[in-house]
Amino acid sequence: MNETPTPLPPRRALRWIAPLIIVLLLVAASGWGWHAWQQGQERARLQSQADAVRLQGLLDTVDALRRDQRATSARLQDAASANRVLRDEVLGLGQRSALLEENLARLAETTRQDSQALHRDEAELLLTQAAQRLDAADDLDGARRLYALAAAQLDDLPSADALNLRQALMQERNALDALGTGPRAQARLRLASLAESLQTLPVHGAATQASGTATGDARPWWQIALAAFVEITPSAVNGPLTAADRAVAADALQLELTLARAAVERGDRPALRQALDRIERGMTALWPDSPALRRQRAELTALRSAPLRLDAPELGSTLQQLRTLRDGETPL
Repeated sequence: MNETPTPLPPRRALRWIAPLIIVLLLVAASGWGWHAWQQGQERARLQSQADAVRLQGLLDTVDALRRDQRATSARLQDAASANRVLRDEVLGLGQRSALLEENLARLAETTRQDSQALHRDEAELLLTQAAQRLDAADDLDGARRLYALAAAQLDDLPSADALNLRQALMQERNALDALGTGPRAQARLRLASLAESLQTLPVHGAATQASGTATGDARPWWQIALAAFVEITPSAVNGPLTAADRAVAADALQLELTLARAAVERGDRPALRQALDRIERGMTALWPDSPALRRQRAELTALRSAPLRLDAPELGSTLQQLRTLRDGETPL
């Protein structure tokens, strides 16, 4: 038989519902808390993994940095070693450069000294040639040219000794210019003029007779009377000469003139005087006495005393100074 349950009183039902609800709430809170804790753990795990990955990356980065640092240190050491080597090489190059500069300076000084010695030797050679020209041939024009060349060589010598040499050379050039053509050239010209004048001397004494008449020379009456027909010549002075004798005497006279010219060229005064004496005797034999002949005799007398050597004490002083400097090894 079905019995109808007795309904509980409403208060007793409400009393069981409230704890149930609380339990359900606690269970739900516990589940939510568990879930939240699980999520937190998962997040912590993921965070830990990410941190581990980042840490590993940092460690790898640090290792790479350390390797780079070691490589950089090695390169720095290599660079330092290379720098030391380069510094040593630079120092060596500096020393070699200093040695090269010193050698170049010595070479330049040697070149300068050699150049000065060359100019000095060239000047000495030119002055020696000038002295030889003056002494051997009385060539003043050639000596002047050589002196000019020597002056150009001495201009390249800068020292005080070169200044003294240039001053001495200037004095020599002035003295040489004052000599004109030179004594031998003047003697040659006078001999040439004498030879030309001898060709114009009167042969038959007409000039002498005319001169005697013009001056009122007192002669015997018979000489005056016979003067138009006969010419009287003292045999002690110059006897009668045939044409052959006159030709031989003229040739001998020309030979003596040549010997006189040769003596002038040599500067041989005794030989010149002997040749002039023979020329005077030949003139006396070839031509009668006349004013023109007496003028030629006076020219011969002047030629006997004419100088044949240069009279200039300044000549040769520069050459002597150069030789003194060379022998004493005095640097210019």
